[in-house]
Amino acid sequence: MSVDRRQFCFTALACGTLLAQPVLAEETYPSKPITVIVSYPPGGDTDAIARLFADKLSHRLKQTVLIDNRPGAGGAIGNGMVGRARADGYTLLFTPNPFTTAPLVMKLSGAAAYDVLKGYEAIINTATQPLVLVTSPKLGVKNLPELIARAKSGATVSYASPGAGSPMHIAGEWLNKAAGVKLSHVPYRGVGPSVTDVVAGHVDTAWVTFGPVRQYLDSGKLLALAIGDTRRSSLAPAVPTLTELGYKDVVVGAWNGFFAPKKTPPAVINLLNEHLNAILREPEVVEKLAVFGALPAGGSPKVLSDLNQREYMVMGQAIKELGIVAE
Repeated sequence: MSVDRRQFCFTALACGTLLAQPVLAEETYPSKPITVIVSYPPGGDTDAIARLFADKLSHRLKQTVLIDNRPGAGGAIGNGMVGRARADGYTLLFTPNPFTTAPLVMKLSGAAAYDVLKGYEAIINTATQPLVLVTSPKLGVKNLPELIARAKSGATVSYASPGAGSPMHIAGEWLNKAAGVKLSHVPYRGVGPSVTDVVAGHVDTAWVTFGPVRQYLDSGKLLALAIGDTRRSSLAPAVPTLTELGYKDVVVGAWNGFFAPKKTPPAVINLLNEHLNAILREPEVVEKLAVFGALPAGGSPKVLSDLNQREYMVMGQAIKELGIVAE
């Protein structure tokens, strides 16, 4: 064999080996446990839904999927942690949509700082959660027009949210502006305390997701006045939308999804997307999500990427116009 031919064979073999390496690496993923960062404390809806997906994903990937709760700064601590993690598919973020709006309502720096639009790879929009405005029958109103009329009459009316800068806070202030009223905002540290107080009549109304209030709606201890989506929800088909009631521009909902650090290999993103889409089709998962007032979403990574970008722009404009800031 000539020198040139030997050199050609060696070069071809080397190139073939180099080209094969990424494929082999992708085929072996995951070869070790995956950690899913949840930027909120254990026990809440976000944590519970994350653990549901982690368990199902673990069985499908035949690899341990761990939940690591990293609360703080309205979710920004955990979000920032994932943004700086190694982009190898072994550190993921499961988050609700305050991920998108937190930098718009908070001054984030240091460990809490992150780039909403350029710092992550979208994996999948797992579920949506309609926001619902509820009140206690003790208030004496049966629908939203009666509530607005009460506020316009000069009576003091309040609404609770799980925190300043939350989607619920945005919904409340947006409705205030659209209806020309001033329901007083009462921020809480989480949904649970706000629900407890509206049931007791300590606060007049509350913007929440359906999960925490389902039992009270069923028992008649709370009334649902409106939802913030563009269409009625299958979770409560009798409840009208703000759009139906004349506030067509007031559209605020909740969602959750999985993200990975920027530059995570596309093959890893697509593998996780494929498995999570399959999980969302499982009847057991659909039933469990409904308990939390959530509806399965799914779709390609682009669906979540587009949703994140669109919400950043739309909510960003609303936040600016309404002067919303987090405490």
